[in-house]
Amino acid sequence: MNKEVLTGRPLKLLYLLYTRSKPATACVVQTKQAELANQLGISRQALNVHLRKLKEQGCIRTGRGFIVITEKGLALLGVSANPAFIFIRVSPLKRQRAYREILELPVQRVFQVAGDMDALIIVGQKKLDEVLQSLASVEGVQTIKSYITTQTVK
Repeated sequence: MNKEVLTGRPLKLLYLLYTRSKPATACVVQTKQAELANQLGISRQALNVHLRKLKEQGCIRTGRGFIVITEKGLALLGVSANPAFIFIRVSPLKRQRAYREILELPVQRVFQVAGDMDALIIVGQKKLDEVLQSLASVEGVQTIKSYITTQTVK
């Protein structure tokens, strides 16, 4: 594997950018504007008017072949920038079925983890109660621990 090594100014610049950065929740969509216009049933020109409005309001950033939904845009959709975390322990014999059921819930991400818990679920705070109630009825789920984030520290 060929690993690129940064030295000198590029490395200093990258570090400076990193130290000045703020963690952000964003979603990246890689798509062509023609596809979006077609899905919405509008012209590319009309799509560009709507994209420009979203960009001016700080809801999205655009680039060649991609659109980034910013924290502000996610908040307008009801997706929390400060999510809730749910750790669960699942019976080993029922793990695969339980994971399939969990993926049907309104969750943002699901991670299999090693340690005293089996999975980490990331969910928007507005959906936390709904997800916790649903998890209680998933066969094989033995332990549920939930944590609510209050703010991003860095």
